[in-house]
Amino acid sequence: MRLTEHLKGIEVFVTTADAGSFTAAAAQLNLSTSAVSKGVARLEGRLGTRLFERTTRSLSLTDAGEAFYRTCARILAELEEAETVLAAERQEPAGRLRIDLPVTFGKQHVLPLLLNFTERNPLLRLHASFTDRFVDVIEEGIDLAVRIGSVDQLSNLLAHQSLGQERLIFCAAPGYLSQHPLIQHVQALDQLDCVMYGRADGSVSPWMFSGADGQIERRTMNGRIIVGSGEAQVLAVKGGYGVSQLATWMIRDELQRGELVEILPHLATPGLPVNLIWPRSRQLIPKVDSVLRYLSQHLTAMLLDTN
Repeated sequence: MRLTEHLKGIEVFVTTADAGSFTAAAAQLNLSTSAVSKGVARLEGRLGTRLFERTTRSLSLTDAGEAFYRTCARILAELEEAETVLAAERQEPAGRLRIDLPVTFGKQHVLPLLLNFTERNPLLRLHASFTDRFVDVIEEGIDLAVRIGSVDQLSNLLAHQSLGQERLIFCAAPGYLSQHPLIQHVQALDQLDCVMYGRADGSVSPWMFSGADGQIERRTMNGRIIVGSGEAQVLAVKGGYGVSQLATWMIRDELQRGELVEILPHLATPGLPVNLIWPRSRQLIPKVDSVLRYLSQHLTAMLLDTN
């Protein structure tokens, strides 16, 4: 089958999936609703499978449709990018910029930079997602990801750049410390209310301690409060519900304002590495190259400032 046959109906299909109805897709494509419906039906006939579940009130993708949509959306985005770069023959950032970020770190430190970068480059269309789960950068068509954690198992299709490392400290609110004034040794933590980070599967992230030999030891504490959000951890600690081990990038402002106080400073320890990750095939695209350099400069400086 020729390439043109493969491409027939794909734009109609993707637009319909994004819009959620034939009518809305028709308005976007400047076609009749009937033409859009027939275009999708012809594509389904050619593929030999249903892409949508249709009812009188709703339109939703089937499992096969979901899988086909992810591939088609990525292909169309790459074609759009290629046309943008070739047609304009420009070296300025342009087109859709797809970036995935850790939730708390991304909101606090990366998104403000990206908004500033986008304002300086009006031909960019920013699409930022926030997730702490593992994201397949290649499969999901992501131009760049910021990741907190090891990159030892990184695919050879991906490149990465280290931005630095977290610094973890123990902290609490002044009000809580006024009720527990004698916190001088690590053993005191066992007697305190601990605010921990927990995942949806029920597991709890351990606290990290530097051992006598310099190795990092991990201990899962008996948390009084367990939450699945770094921002929620900070709120609970600020509210006086206990102590926590937090990255300094997360609580820089709270420490400066005196809303949180570091305790047991001799137990501060390096945390996880922070990295930029991107597909090697996209590195020379102007939008990726420029945002890499911009984020590298500013995030590296921020991490140094908070360590």
